[in-house]
Amino acid sequence: MRSHPADYELLAPSNLPSVLSLLAQEPSTWQPIAGGTDLMVQYAAGHLAARKLISIWNLPELRHIEILPGEIRVGAGCTYTDLIQNAVVNREFPLLTSAARWTGGVANQNRGTLGGNIVNASPAADSLPVLLVYGAELILVSVRGERRVNYENFHTGYRKTQCAADEVIQFICLPRRFSDYQAHTRKIGARNAQAISKVCLAALARVIGGVIEDIRMAVGSVAPIPVRLTETEKVLRGKKIDPEQILLAKKTVAREIQPIDDIRSSARYRRAVTANLVAEFLNGFNEGGNKKSNVLARWNSLPAEQAAHEILPCCGSDSWAQQMAALRPIENEDTLLMASDKVWRRLTEADWMEAFAHHPRIGHSVAPSDAPARSAQWSNEEQQKVGAAGDIVLADLAKGNRAYEKRFNRIFIVCAAGKSARMILDILRQRLHNDEQTELQESADQQSQITSLRLKKWISE
Repeated sequence: MRSHPADYELLAPSNLPSVLSLLAQEPSTWQPIAGGTDLMVQYAAGHLAARKLISIWNLPELRHIEILPGEIRVGAGCTYTDLIQNAVVNREFPLLTSAARWTGGVANQNRGTLGGNIVNASPAADSLPVLLVYGAELILVSVRGERRVNYENFHTGYRKTQCAADEVIQFICLPRRFSDYQAHTRKIGARNAQAISKVCLAALARVIGGVIEDIRMAVGSVAPIPVRLTETEKVLRGKKIDPEQILLAKKTVAREIQPIDDIRSSARYRRAVTANLVAEFLNGFNEGGNKKSNVLARWNSLPAEQAAHEILPCCGSDSWAQQMAALRPIENEDTLLMASDKVWRRLTEADWMEAFAHHPRIGHSVAPSDAPARSAQWSNEEQQKVGAAGDIVLADLAKGNRAYEKRFNRIFIVCAAGKSARMILDILRQRLHNDEQTELQESADQQSQITSLRLKKWISE
């Protein structure tokens, strides 16, 4: 028998202390709810056991990302869309961005929160293996104070966690120390998004001269909780990647995990697939991320002036292009992207403005006349979803562009690839509230993302 809405009570305090006070007064009585993407499914099916719900949606204390020198702190109330749109998360924690894109459709990404995914504690959640390999820590808060726990120990069993009845997660803390690691993630399911994982793998490794200096791997959907592959990591750490070592890793993985048979897949299938995903990651160091690009090989041999001219459309700044050409030879994609980011960060504000000026306005198909032809082509491709918008949204974008240019005296820069016109309009309106320096840095971060995407396209041609 389905429950009637009157059977439930929902409170929505305006701040975190009020939430914690209520949880302390009646522990185990109130169920926190944020985006509701899981609880509302239970409610619709008549299976939601909790009758008293307390909303923590959009609380300011939970809805921001702090960038500190040694770590970033992601508010537990940040949505997957927040993660996808954050420049530092995109640049330094690409596995988290991938997991966010896999989590449901756009509507779910706009409502679902990272903290909710953690406390929901599904072993099939896409973000949880990612948090394991990044060495996340959680800050839990209650009226008793706060405590910091290693995420690796947070899940104690199927759908069980260390979070006490009077606590909520305030921050997910990620150390900023993996910029020189190669990242890899794979999800096996009916589809990448809007489907529960049969198996998902998140992996990081630092490999020098074919030898694995450090490696971190975690999988979901193969145990009651997300699992770090610590035994397999030990087998690989300090070893040279070769067929014999990869075979040993596959055998170790198969022993290390304990999957079950269920409606979505069999234990035998999950064991075999997990081993194959680990092998795919390791083989990539010989065939993927470290493979020399034919484009890079040819570019490395060009005269400096010609090399700078050829790479210029990826960014639009002459100084950036010249400095990139001076760094040759550049052997692979990972080195190229790291070099680009470092060069971009040390350019002058005038150099940044030169790069910004090569872009057409969002919603316009015509690039500035002095923009390289390839840059204009890429801009059209990146704004593909914008072009499909209706007249009203495009008119609102045009109005927003004018307001932005009046306020900041330059065009609005955003990495448009994969974003709808409505999503970009929301970002534009939010950024209109920035001060000049904050907005300049945000524009620079967006340009860095655009440049990285274009560099990847360029070397794959």
